[in-house]
Amino acid sequence: QVQLVESGGGLVQAGGSLRLSCVASGRSFSNYGMGWFRQAPGKEREFVAAIRWSGADTYYGDPVKGRFTISRDNAKNTVYLQMNSLKPEDTAVYYCAADLGGYYGNNQLMYHYWGPGTQVTVSS
Repeated sequence: QVQLVESGGGLVQAGGSLRLSCVASGRSFSNYGMGWFRQAPGKEREFVAAIRWSGADTYYGDPVKGRFTISRDNAKNTVYLQMNSLKPEDTAVYYCAADLGGYYGNNQLMYHYWGPGTQVTVSS
């Protein structure tokens, strides 16, 4: 069983920055593919970013390209999402997800475990 816990959400003005963290339990974190997704009120959950087990490869959704950066520290069992130039449309609950088989794409169905989410609110 893997547990994921996100933190770092909050209220920020448009143009500001936040860094989300997701800490994972489990001894094999360095083998996991990790992803970030978000869900705004009344909308479907959408892909934000994903990272390969080694950290060598990353993948981003179009709305966040050039503004968000995903990274990981396998020694700390943690994946990060640095969010810059935030916009009101980035307001959502942000979730991290883990795939034990190493998948790191945009298909939500491939991820085995999910965190409870952290709220990000961007004011205009």
